[in-house]
Amino acid sequence: MHEIFIETEDQRAILDTVRRFVEDEVTPRAAELDAKEDPEDGFSWEIVEKAHEVGIRTMTLSEEYGGLGTDSLTTSMVIEELGKGDLGISVIFAQTLKIAQIMQKALNEEQQTRILPGFAEDPRGMLAIGITEPDNASNYFIPHPTPFATSAERADGGWIVNGMKHFISNGNRASFYLLFVQTEKGKNLADGATCFLVERDRPGFTIGRVHDKMGERLANNAELIFQDCFMPDENVVGTVGNGYNVLSDFFPQSNAYAGASVLGVAEACYAKAEEWAKIRVQGGKPLVEHDGIRAQLAEMRMLLDASRSYIHRACYLADHQEEGWDKTLGALPKAMASQAAWKIATWCMEIHGGHGFMKEFGVAKLMRDSAAFLHSDGVNRTLFLKAARFMFEE
Repeated sequence: MHEIFIETEDQRAILDTVRRFVEDEVTPRAAELDAKEDPEDGFSWEIVEKAHEVGIRTMTLSEEYGGLGTDSLTTSMVIEELGKGDLGISVIFAQTLKIAQIMQKALNEEQQTRILPGFAEDPRGMLAIGITEPDNASNYFIPHPTPFATSAERADGGWIVNGMKHFISNGNRASFYLLFVQTEKGKNLADGATCFLVERDRPGFTIGRVHDKMGERLANNAELIFQDCFMPDENVVGTVGNGYNVLSDFFPQSNAYAGASVLGVAEACYAKAEEWAKIRVQGGKPLVEHDGIRAQLAEMRMLLDASRSYIHRACYLADHQEEGWDKTLGALPKAMASQAAWKIATWCMEIHGGHGFMKEFGVAKLMRDSAAFLHSDGVNRTLFLKAARFMFEE
């Protein structure tokens, strides 16, 4: 598994492109977009279009569709690099990159032919996945024996869907969605849900409010509302009633990608802390020459490196499961990275003293962003329970 620790020439070339993109397109805009009062205004189509121009938006697509066919390990490196520039930018592309991977595995040939070429060519093509509901979030991860509230009734040639999803990343921006709906009454969401492919302009499907978030503001999260929305049978992904297994079967590395996003924020926090410790003089010498600060920076470095190794291991083994994949790798890397990021962010603020509390120093934004993944992609406590179920019950 040496591939986890050594970047290849191809990976270096891709990451150099991503770093230039972050430096040129993301960093100059991030603070201004983050400060927008209307949450919708934090999103930038200009950044998306620039990402399309340099091949980031489509890199997980196969070469058949003009992508690079990047593996999960390389993709996690890209997601982390984007996170160093801004968490929201990392999230909007992480969602699109991972769902494009899922679609190439989970969609049948007709479905792929129908949507992937258009998605690949659209400079604003984004993807979203509709799972979370007001009353069903952690229930999906455990899973608790309860059905999705968003449900479907059988109709001639398809299904009639009613209900609502919320907190959906790219919810108001996506061109296509994977939607999880209860299709079998009397069963829980793990046994009676179906995954549907949804086009943005489908009648009966509308966008609700865009959520006003504390951080991660360059990504939009929104409500998806379905009112007597007809889903034809040809939009069923996989088989009816087997929706819960679509992600577990086709995308075990989703958790690690989420960890990579917040790890990028932790990296940015560490970089700020180190820079400030070298230039800020107190007690007659730079902060970095005080033993307490030096030890704190060393521990931050340890948390970064350990989290990255865990994420890389999960991503590599997700693509090479015969070499030692275990299901806890689909639950724990994000929890570790998000806890590390939160600790590193608070220490970064402490090292900055009063300056860290002032918005113009940029630490406050990083701290707000670092809090996002204590719950996003699964509340950490829920993920520990999920991992324990894999460890002790299966």
